[in-house]
Amino acid sequence: MPAHQEHAPDDSTPWGSIARNVALVATALAMVWLALNVRLPSLDELRADIDDLGAWAPLAFIALYALVALTPIPVTIMAVAGGMLFGLGPGTLLSMIGVTAGCFGAYWLARALGRETVMRALGSHRDVVEERLEGGGFYAVCTLRLMPGIPYWPVNYGSGALGIPSREFLLATALSALPGQVSLIAIGAFLASPDVLHGAVVGISWIIVLALTVFSYRRWRATRAVAAADGEAADAV
Repeated sequence: MPAHQEHAPDDSTPWGSIARNVALVATALAMVWLALNVRLPSLDELRADIDDLGAWAPLAFIALYALVALTPIPVTIMAVAGGMLFGLGPGTLLSMIGVTAGCFGAYWLARALGRETVMRALGSHRDVVEERLEGGGFYAVCTLRLMPGIPYWPVNYGSGALGIPSREFLLATALSALPGQVSLIAIGAFLASPDVLHGAVVGISWIIVLALTVFSYRRWRATRAVAAADGEAADAV
């Protein structure tokens, strides 16, 4: 065998890169189309449509909520509708199942698409999501989930793309989404049946949201500080 062997130029087509770029374009176009063209029905229309399903109404509501949570469409109307349709207790249960399933589905979709594809699709949300979630975990997800002005979908897709452990993402999503969801569900229940209880639940749940926001942000900062200190110690060895 010759000591030196010439290698033929690598003319292989980078199918992986092409597939990721195609996925990026398809995902971005789908999100833009959904955000601009899909209009959720009004609360009254949604209530009538769900009521017409009879015994299938709870499952249909969960499925629709999960689908909405997969997209950039705000989930607010779904939570309020849950309170109007099913009341405070059942509405909370069904809404949490739906929103958690949708968020977890988006997380795994992001894992499949890959970091590069997803981070491009996040657009204006990329910097804050990357800064908070890079190397983060439970408290990072909680902080972003509770922060005002940050929709659900960038947190879902960013968590999957940046490698947040699935168990931590699921637990953080369920815990941090609950008080905000309860407040919206209580608003819907109040619209259907105005009383002091539903009004009090709205106020208490938002106090809890504010308290959890401060707590999770401080814990996230402390976790980042410890990680940075450990990194510096490792470099010094």
